[in-house]
Amino acid sequence: MEHILTVQTEQTAWRKVAVISFFVLLTALAARITVWYQPVPITLQTMAVVLSGLMLGARGGAAAQLTYLGLIAMGWPLDAYGLGSAVFFGPTVGYLIGFVPAAYVSGWLAERFSTKSRWGNLFAALAGMVVIYVSGASWLAYFIGWQAAWSKGVVLFILPDMLKAMAAVGVAGSRK
Repeated sequence: MEHILTVQTEQTAWRKVAVISFFVLLTALAARITVWYQPVPITLQTMAVVLSGLMLGARGGAAAQLTYLGLIAMGWPLDAYGLGSAVFFGPTVGYLIGFVPAAYVSGWLAERFSTKSRWGNLFAALAGMVVIYVSGASWLAYFIGWQAAWSKGVVLFILPDMLKAMAAVGVAGSRK
């Protein structure tokens, strides 16, 4: 009996690692689908971030995004600009750092509200987007001021991110 429990625990751990790795890869690939706009590019990363929270829950989603940031910090060119660790010294790092709490918030809210309807998942996804905006625009404002950070780092993203949130909800479904 003890052997069976050990095997099941190991399989569960490996599954978690595999799923988290999948979302790290998805976030990295989503960075490559980019509409270049200065100072912040429009990417599909925000969709991957909230989807990781919706699908993996708060801790799993945050772990995936923290792993993604860790790989960038180690020099892997997985960010939208392909800069690797140099991206941590630029004006868009606030958005990247916001990925971790955004995935956590999306996952936490989805764990509580998605059982009732897809509206719960949509609320969770949109809340995650807001976390990314607050984190990203706060850092961006240091470089270009609050008004420019709001107009170039938030307003331009609202409609595309609403569509990305809806797409993430469509993929995630509800947890009924």
